[in-house]
Amino acid sequence: MKLHTCAHLMSLSALLALGCHSPVDDEGSTVPDACEATPPVVAPQKTDILFVIDNSGSMREEQQGIATELPAFLAALKEGSGVAQDFRVGVITTSVYQRQLLGDGVDLIRSFPDQEGKLQPVRDESNQPTAERFIESSDPLLLPKFQRLVDQGTSGSGQESPFEAVRLAVASPLAAQPLAEGGNGGFLRDDARLLVVVVSDEEDCSSKERPPPVFLGQDTAVDSCTAQGDKLTPVSEYYQAFQGLRDSRGASREVLWATIGPVALTDKRAELTTETVGDTTYVRNVDCPTSYGPGYRQSDMAKAFDATRANLDSICKPSYQQTLLDIADLATVAQSVAVVNLPDPRLAVVNVTRADGSVQTCTAANGDFRYEPPSGDRSARIFFLGPCLRRVGDTKVEVKVLCAG
Repeated sequence: MKLHTCAHLMSLSALLALGCHSPVDDEGSTVPDACEATPPVVAPQKTDILFVIDNSGSMREEQQGIATELPAFLAALKEGSGVAQDFRVGVITTSVYQRQLLGDGVDLIRSFPDQEGKLQPVRDESNQPTAERFIESSDPLLLPKFQRLVDQGTSGSGQESPFEAVRLAVASPLAAQPLAEGGNGGFLRDDARLLVVVVSDEEDCSSKERPPPVFLGQDTAVDSCTAQGDKLTPVSEYYQAFQGLRDSRGASREVLWATIGPVALTDKRAELTTETVGDTTYVRNVDCPTSYGPGYRQSDMAKAFDATRANLDSICKPSYQQTLLDIADLATVAQSVAVVNLPDPRLAVVNVTRADGSVQTCTAANGDFRYEPPSGDRSARIFFLGPCLRRVGDTKVEVKVLCAG
């Protein structure tokens, strides 16, 4: 008996009674005329997670705070909002360069050749660097390795440039250069999303120019990167570079961004203020006492990726647990899934089980999802739309085919 589908979840007998058109008869149709024995399968969601750790002199407590809360973060990642998760994690630093104008007029430029967007080595139990540059989610030592990797020390640049570090890591020749040659090749996978997590207590000071056009002065009451911000590469230019990332087969890469940075504790706003301690005045962000500058650019980048700023939080929080749990939610809830063994999207019924146990039923005919066919060795994908957009807390995604034998 042939398959028929022209009404949402109608029985085959009802469809036949209505004389519905069968997609089996369409020229070039891939729809089988009998039910498949093997049901469609939702493939594990692949996410490559890149932490960008500020390793300047003021970041010791913040690095320790992140490491302390990693157990909850990893547990939330593995829970996965109803879809199996396949992730890996790597770390780079915010150190790319440091240009400083000294009191005697000397223009001092410092480079960081072992950093500059390069994945940092995973250290062993004796804290010695290994050849490993990222950690798989299946690694039984994921947690202790990750905790050691987050500890990047405090001898890095005081001119934090996370946007440029990320560009070098994923959008420059370094991204394809083999690990054995000092590159990051192999970290980014085809069909994987990229999640960038920036952790910093200062403003971004990124520029593609060399030498960098902005220099640090001697006055602690002046935020040099804000005062000379017009010389920096615009946030929008970095954002477009990240949005334009493609995998080795030319497919668009989904990029997510989260920031734990110098913004206000109460409302996440970026606003410059100062604090005087003894005879010295320091730059701060308002309502963020442990920051060392206002996070204007940091905030702008987070908002470019998510206008609600759900992906932005303050570095001045006493605990980062909830912040990291929110970032885990961001990492696990994708609005697309790869599917295999789906003969035709017109026959697909996708059931999304919500946190309260209710089931949202979705079909292509109702405009609930968009289907992207497979190409080469790339799997087909379903992109959720409208009322079927996935939410934090979803417990299951299941694809069924409306058919009869």
